[in-house]
Amino acid sequence: MNPLEAQLSYAFGDTLPASGATLEVAPGVRWLRMGLPFALDHINLWLLEDSVETDEGIRQGWTIIDCGISNDATRAAWEEIFIKELRGLPVLRILATHCHPDHVGLADWLCTRWQAPLWMSGGEYFSARIMSAALPGADGSAALPHFQRHGMRDPEVIAKVSQRKAYYPSMVPSVPQAYHRLADGQSVRIGQHQWQVITGFGHAPEHVALYCGDLELLVSGDMVLPRISTNVSVFAIEPESNPVQQYMDSLEKYRGLPTETLVLPSHGKPFRGLQIRIDQLQQHHRERLVEVVSACTTAPQSASDIVPIMFRRPLDAHQMTFALGEALAHLHKLWFDGVLKRRLDADQVYRFSAV
Repeated sequence: MNPLEAQLSYAFGDTLPASGATLEVAPGVRWLRMGLPFALDHINLWLLEDSVETDEGIRQGWTIIDCGISNDATRAAWEEIFIKELRGLPVLRILATHCHPDHVGLADWLCTRWQAPLWMSGGEYFSARIMSAALPGADGSAALPHFQRHGMRDPEVIAKVSQRKAYYPSMVPSVPQAYHRLADGQSVRIGQHQWQVITGFGHAPEHVALYCGDLELLVSGDMVLPRISTNVSVFAIEPESNPVQQYMDSLEKYRGLPTETLVLPSHGKPFRGLQIRIDQLQQHHRERLVEVVSACTTAPQSASDIVPIMFRRPLDAHQMTFALGEALAHLHKLWFDGVLKRRLDADQVYRFSAV
């Protein structure tokens, strides 16, 4: 365990949900994990006891939070959960924290399978619809010229990125044609408890976290993770965004929650120490910004030049696109802050230097 992680308190130690099973983390709240075919090899999903009022009376069932990617292995894992863990009750609602494939990939399948509605924020729902449809500008092909403008030159990485036109639809082949909107500050009743919607930015367009005061639980999605810092990148569809600033501002929205809040993250283990983790994440980005300024003071730097400064380990092509996007995000914060200036050089690559 690294020193930063040791400052957190893990409610269940090293205990994880068994394959095809769930683990109760609070009354009526169950934790399960699904595999992912990436270096980050799992996602945490949540089952909440729920009920809805119908003409025939109260109908008992479940709300699912997040879905896993669309592939045969994840569908089979869900079918096992349905048989073993639902106690014969139906799924009443599917709630997705944000539009990334591991969170919304199987939403349409789950909604169809249970004839249940999808709940998301507007920004996340429409982003998922656009990317699943592979519309020009939001498909994988837009990434290559975007990253080349910021110094991508590695032939292997270029070859991989150029083949990613259908990358998102391969994991999110469809999105439900209707949804129920979630908005910041909204109170959502799930079963016996009220959950407050807290939106966050920088990682995704309008990420939804959920806090329950009765249970002192925060379903944090990807906004607060215990071991890794969530990716904050500048992507082709919003090429002059400032996601590091958005993310750091969003973290402050969770700081006022009770210190005993149990955080249920999408990756890693449930933990306590929310305010400590917020401080760690803020400090992480401040340290990266100092590194970037130092490099740009020495000589003009492209985002590609910054990648090995921020990421000192080998990266595969998949990881390289996120690393390049994150390097650019830190350059952009400093550019927006007036610390750096940007120019487009003769080779059509953007480089940043100290003001």
